[in-house]
Parts: sequence; structure tokens; C-alpha cells
Amino acid sequence: MVNFDNILKYLAVQAPLRAFSGEDFNATKMAVQEYTLPALPYAYNALEPHISAQIMELHHSKHHQAYVTNLNNALKLHVAAVGAGDIASQIEMQQVIKFNGGGHINHSLFWKNLAPAESEETKPEAAKKLVAAVEKTWGSLDDFKKAFSSTLLGIQGSGWGWLVKDSANGLRIVTTKDQDPVVGRDVPVFGVDMWEHAYYLQYLNGKAAYVENIWNVINWKTAEERFLGTSEATKL
Repeated sequence: MVNFDNILKYLAVQAPLRAFSGEDFNATKMAVQEYTLPALPYAYNALEPHISAQIMELHHSKHHQAYVTNLNNALKLHVAAVGAGDIASQIEMQQVIKFNGGGHINHSLFWKNLAPAESEETKPEAAKKLVAAVEKTWGSLDDFKKAFSSTLLGIQGSGWGWLVKDSANGLRIVTTKDQDPVVGRDVPVFGVDMWEHAYYLQYLNGKAAYVENIWNVINWKTAEERFLGTSEATKL
């Protein structure tokens, strides 16, 4: 179980410019945790017709798996670079870890904040406290959905849209570029993947239709738990 803060702490412990004596630190003996692809909490076809089984299988078993594989490889190479004192390779691997670690985190959160349409989890009534906070901030749930959808459609290139809870317990809509995750004190309540691989096989260039239909499979129950801080769903 790890969140991105753990990955950042991992890098900080091995900061390239920090001095270590041979007795204090031995990078070649450091154990590197192996990350694995999490199982989906539903079948590949469970989100149809809003997200096809073909997309879900490719997105999960191919794209997400690639982030996990590349993250594990980069962590091993980073440890080796620290042991060799190779600062250039350390910096290079940090960028690879950021991208693939972010991809692993974002997708792990994404799968859990989706659920089969018409299930109890996808009804806003499953998130009474969250919906009340949304209405307080945006005026109504419909107005929030319009603002969130507009933000998603405004993302240029690849990225993610997120509803986050900040340190003051307020709600904000934010975007992250490429596979950058939500970091700091912001808590991701739910996110939507706006990379083309999340929708193109089904919706082609119809991003607006994908965004409209994603609301049918948002897991409000999990979103409520994240908002209240009672869920393990923000961890991997």
C-alpha cells in the first residue's frame, strides 16, 4: 500500500546531492518494493454501455500494467544509479518514476471511483455529505457537473480532471497534466482520465459524449468515503 508521498519520500531518502558514508548507506542492498497491477472491483463489461469492455480490458491490462512495469524497472535503476553515484541517471530515473508512478496511482484511484451504472454506488444519494458540500460550493449538483465537465473538455493534450478536498475541507476542481497525480494536502475525491486511450476506441473524437456518459458510472459512495476520510480508496 503506497501513495505518491511514499514515492517522493523514497526519492528524498536517496537524494542525489545528499552525502552518505559507506557505513551509513548502502544503495545496492536497499530493498525495492515491487508494485503490482490491482484487480478491478468489477468485470471488464460492468460499465457498459458507457465504457466498453474492450476499452476497460485494454486500459487496465495493457496501459495500467505498462505503468506498473515501468515504475518497477525505474525504481531498480534508480537504486543502482545511487549506488554508482551516477547523478545524471538518478535525475533521469526520477522523471520516469514520476510519470509511471503517477500513472499507477491515478489509474488505481480511477478504477475505484467507477461503478456499474444503476448500482447503489452510482446514486448521489450515496454521498449525502459530499453532495451537500458540492451544493454549498457550486449552488447545485447539476451546476457542479457542468463546471467539472467544462474543465475536462478544456484539458489540452493528455491529463486528468479531479474533484479534490483541500486542507481547509473545501472542494475544488483541478487538472493535472499527463500522469501527474494530486499531491500535497489535497485529497482526490474522484478523477476522470482524459487520455485518448480512456475513450477513443468507443467515442472516437467525441470527447463530449465520453464526459457526458462518465457521470453514469461515477462511484459516489467511494467519493463520499474519500471526502470524509473514511476510505482506504486513496491508497494503492
